Amino acid sequence: MLSEAAVRNDGQVVELAWADGGRARFHAMWLRDNALDEKTRSPGNGQRLVTILDIPGNTVVDAAQVVGGDLDLRFAPEAKTVRFPAAWLRDHAYDREPGTDKGWLAAGMKSWTKATMQASVPRASYAQAKASPDVLRGWLAAVRDHGFAVMDGLPAESGSLMKVVDLFGYVRETNYGRWFEVRAEVNPTNLAYTNLGLQAHTDNPYRDPVPTLQVLACVENSVEGGESSVVDGFAVAEALKAENPDGFRLLSSCPARFEYAGSKGVKLRAKRPMIELGPDGEMIAIRFNNRSLAPVVDVPFDDMPAYYAAYRRFAELIEDPRFEVTFRLQPGEAFIVDNTRVMHARKAFSGTGSRWLQGCYADKDGLLSTLASLEDQGKA
Repeated sequence: MLSEAAVRNDGQVVELAWADGGRARFHAMWLRDNALDEKTRSPGNGQRLVTILDIPGNTVVDAAQVVGGDLDLRFAPEAKTVRFPAAWLRDHAYDREPGTDKGWLAAGMKSWTKATMQASVPRASYAQAKASPDVLRGWLAAVRDHGFAVMDGLPAESGSLMKVVDLFGYVRETNYGRWFEVRAEVNPTNLAYTNLGLQAHTDNPYRDPVPTLQVLACVENSVEGGESSVVDGFAVAEALKAENPDGFRLLSSCPARFEYAGSKGVKLRAKRPMIELGPDGEMIAIRFNNRSLAPVVDVPFDDMPAYYAAYRRFAELIEDPRFEVTFRLQPGEAFIVDNTRVMHARKAFSGTGSRWLQGCYADKDGLLSTLASLEDQGKA
């Protein structure tokens, strides 16, 4: 609830005070551009109905008052009045000191290690997630916050992984198809199709944009070994930053290059840092895949030894057992990973018995949209 509103700088700024002592300033042009009235934004979908050029360049606030704890404004020269809820203003306040830290995590993100996650792997049954919005909301929130989750109770049959994606979004089809088989093959086009162990990695870093979610579902598993494992890339990057800030800087500022040309007619290439930061320093993605790393050519000559030392140390930390959470998928179980954050791996397995997994890709926009909708329903 607002307690005070004052117009400053000849109407260019509005200064607000909340009842709990919080304060914030807003510029008149920002407030006009973000007006919530039905002539500015569509009541149905919230999209703007005006462009920045429809707003007078000399817009100011010529009156501001608190009414019922919310803010009423009048803009000149339009003589337009708009109400802003106090809670909305607080949620969108930008009057704060700019951060200088590089590699910070978004609110709600919870980095984890084996010690904090092995005994509490996020899990839900398919039947319950399909029937209960509360269960589905919790499972999707775990993917958002932790970057992975397990789902059990699926039919142990080909194509059942589609049921997981159908809960929140759409399959991202690639040159591998709508889904792909993960089992040993003769003359495989990808090392995933062997019984060899796989180093923890993110998938398809050679794509731009990279698939942001991966689902792996178990149809059969009677081999010895072959356990799945996951590693929180954000936690590993934080550890690297703590012990080698300059190495973190190099891996987050110098692009790596990734390539894949394992199938006829396919030659994929992408250029991104192994640790990707947003313009404001937020850690937003990890790309790590030794199999598809192309020659690194975007690092200054004098920095290349330090870059490779940081790359090696990053790889050592990824292999460190203290970051690895391990589980064995049983038929009818699947797990999902945020492919921009969580690396997944597989232990080697015997040549006897059968291990048949199927994988597919999806994207976080669908998952986050479904989750946001469910969270809004929970508030109603």
